[in-house]
Amino acid sequence: MQSFDSDGVRIAYLDEGEGEPILLIHGFASNVAANWIDPQWVRTLTQAGRRVIALDNRGHGESDKLYEPERYGAPEMAEDARRLLDHLGIERADVLGYSMGARIAAFLVFAHPERVRSVIFGGLGIHMVRGMVGSGPLAKALEAPRLEDVTNDTARSFRIFAEQTKSDLKALAACMRGPREKVPRGKLGEIAVPVLVAVGSEDVIGGSGAALAELIPSAQFLEITGRDHMKAVGDSKFKQGVLDFLTSRP
Repeated sequence: MQSFDSDGVRIAYLDEGEGEPILLIHGFASNVAANWIDPQWVRTLTQAGRRVIALDNRGHGESDKLYEPERYGAPEMAEDARRLLDHLGIERADVLGYSMGARIAAFLVFAHPERVRSVIFGGLGIHMVRGMVGSGPLAKALEAPRLEDVTNDTARSFRIFAEQTKSDLKALAACMRGPREKVPRGKLGEIAVPVLVAVGSEDVIGGSGAALAELIPSAQFLEITGRDHMKAVGDSKFKQGVLDFLTSRP
């Protein structure tokens, strides 16, 4: 992992392979290793002839940990991604975001459509506009002294995942208490680049992928059958669908 300065925040990133660039943006409580390396995404994409750039979002992985909630808005995290493209001298890239990373990718394409060749919203369906799991219970779960103190099942699953990824729980709680900018339905309808929405058929956290795709004129929908929010990440159908999408797009 390398790092660069994103307006005063040190952001760690990976840059591997050669060919057309694709930027990967991971989900909440995850990191480059857990979201993209371990599930074989980096290997799959580099073997397909792509240059893979992936960043640890602020507060995650090897990037700086911030404890002020106001510094975690999705639009600002999208600027970290844009600054990384600037740092690497990349004018345009395909973008793949998963879960929180999909929200960040949406704000990136809203603010800088000229930098995004195509976008893949993974692990996040209609809850992109409706809002995901309540931030309060998740933040409390991360702040709880012990896992045993967490009774909300969904919040507990995120606490377990955060511990598995050896995350800074205090930084993640700040992230969850930060600005929760909703993605406007109308803005989705204005996206002009090719879009793929890929969500597990059992993903109750991300919500219906088909419903989200209906809001985006340029969107294709890929259902990752039999997979929930956590298990869809490394699914072979997901990977093949992304490769097919990247190959077929103009």
